[in-house]
Formats: sequence, C-alpha cells, structure tokens
Amino acid sequence: MSTPDQHREQRLTAEEFMDGAADELGDIEIVDGRVVQVMAQSPLHSRVVRRLAGLLEAGRRDGGPCMVVDSDVAARFSDAESTAADRRLNIRYPDVWIRDCEPYDVNSVRDHLLLVVEVTSESTIDADITDKRIQYAAAGIPRYLIVRLDQKEERIEEIEEYRLDWSGRRYRAHTVHRRVLLLDEPVEVTIPFDILEQA
Repeated sequence: MSTPDQHREQRLTAEEFMDGAADELGDIEIVDGRVVQVMAQSPLHSRVVRRLAGLLEAGRRDGGPCMVVDSDVAARFSDAESTAADRRLNIRYPDVWIRDCEPYDVNSVRDHLLLVVEVTSESTIDADITDKRIQYAAAGIPRYLIVRLDQKEERIEEIEEYRLDWSGRRYRAHTVHRRVLLLDEPVEVTIPFDILEQA
C-alpha cells in the first residue's frame, strides 16, 4: 500500500503520461513533472461545477461560434524549464472550461480555451489564485473566473473575473461578482449564486 508521501514524490514524463501511466493514479494534476493528488471536494464544490457548466453551455448563442463546455478534462500547459524529462510536464484539470470546437488534443487544447473556471476549496485555493492564474495567463486564455467558496464551503462568497492583458500575458482584475455572475463573453449569461448553491 502506498503512502501519501510516495504519491507526492511520484513524477511523470510527458511520454509516460501519454502512454497512460496516470490512468490509475486517481484524481491528480501534474506540476513540473510531480504528481499532485487532488483531494475529494465538498458537495457544494461539486454542485457549483456541475450547475455552472450546464448554465454556461445553455448560454451559447444560436448561430454563434461553435463552443464546447467541459469539466475536469486534462490540458497540458507549457513545460517547465528543466533538463530532466521528469521535471517538465504540466497537466491541469480545470473545474470548467469553454473552448472552441477544434478536435480535442491534451497537448494543444490550451490554445483553444476561451474561458477557464476554478472553484476554490481549502486544498486548492493557493494554486487557484496564484499558480494557475499565472499558468492560464501565460497560455493566453482570455478569461479566468475564480469562484471563491466561504471557509466552511457552504456558500459562494464571490466570483472574481480576470481578463487577459495581452501585452504582458497576465491577468488583470475585471470585476468581482457578489450575488450574480454576469458574463458577456464568450457566452452571455446571468447566473444568481443561489441557483449554483441550492441543494
């Protein structure tokens, strides 16, 4: 039986990942080649992800550009700068994304993402507000939403909306949604928080 310490130290190369070495590792992300176990999420986290994905999908415009809404699907981001193959790979599984309709490929899907959403939890908040924000901006994803749950994970405190500053490939805060998420791109939606929260 493996211990959490063994999982924390496990590493994967891009070749190993593509050959399916991560398939039996459970819920993970890969950061600079290091396998990071992802903790089970709260019921509210699960509801928010599921409902938000459905409402974003429903917000696609008839006759508009083709868009796909997915949740918890792998995306490869730029490799870390390292000479060691097992210290370069970066794979994330965003809570929700909207992308164009180009065929999915784990290695290039980041170039087709229009919006990424992460819902915070106690175990992910640091990565969501720092590491992922930097990584997603560097990949050129135009919009990033951070859904902040309260400390007890019983309600949504706020949703931070970031938009890409193309000149510096970093995000700038656009607005903080307090009770209702109002988006105009890539889909136009008005989503009260209570619809996302209700059991």
